[in-house]
Amino acid sequence: MSDILFHTENGVATITFDRVEKKNSFTAAMYAAMAQFLKEAAQDDAVRVVVFQGHPTVFSAGNDIADFLHNPPSTPEAPVFQFLQQISGFPKPVVAAVAGPAVGIGTTLLFHCDLVYAGDNAAFAMPFVNLGLCPEAGSSLLAPRLMGHARAAEALLLGEPFQAEAALEMGLVNRIVPPTEVNALAQRQAAKLASKPMSSLLETKRLLTQTLANDIQVRMAEEATSFGRMLQEPAAKEAFTAFMEKRVPDFSKC
Repeated sequence: MSDILFHTENGVATITFDRVEKKNSFTAAMYAAMAQFLKEAAQDDAVRVVVFQGHPTVFSAGNDIADFLHNPPSTPEAPVFQFLQQISGFPKPVVAAVAGPAVGIGTTLLFHCDLVYAGDNAAFAMPFVNLGLCPEAGSSLLAPRLMGHARAAEALLLGEPFQAEAALEMGLVNRIVPPTEVNALAQRQAAKLASKPMSSLLETKRLLTQTLANDIQVRMAEEATSFGRMLQEPAAKEAFTAFMEKRVPDFSKC
């Protein structure tokens, strides 16, 4: 069975993370598949809305560390960056249903969604500093804009998780429901969008996003350069070695 399921019905294209035994952590192959699907969906008149969803117990734990170390995203052509390019520039509405942990890119991809619904068990985290890395997906630009500087600094510098209620308060999510209901809610909202005139949806999203569109691309490119460089530095090597050895990292010399 594929780790990503794709399904299109009545104008709604659903991308389901289906790797629950690995907490829906993403591999390079999964990023490549999602990037290609979004590229095709952008041009497919049968697709009017895209929904991202996981499982009631977990949205995504972020990158699969073993795969990440085997396939480090060191160039702009890396699958993860291709996925981010596609989702950040996707012209149609994007809806997300989040339940359980949403770690790293599991959180930052939400900055590029138009509507986000969360289970009351959702927990968001951007622990890049704890891995000796820097923010990605344009989050160094988008998090302060959405959350305010103080909250963004706390989330990005400390890398500590924040819960669904905090995410609702800061505007990252639109509504909180029980985790077993979140996917169904996202599908209902997507169906509402799919019933509306496509030209109006496209133009409204363009007007909502055009001011930041170029800034996001520039910031993502800058982040990717820094991210690739920092992957080779002592702090990241210590963080990932410690993770694989199941110990606390020692950054005293980094």
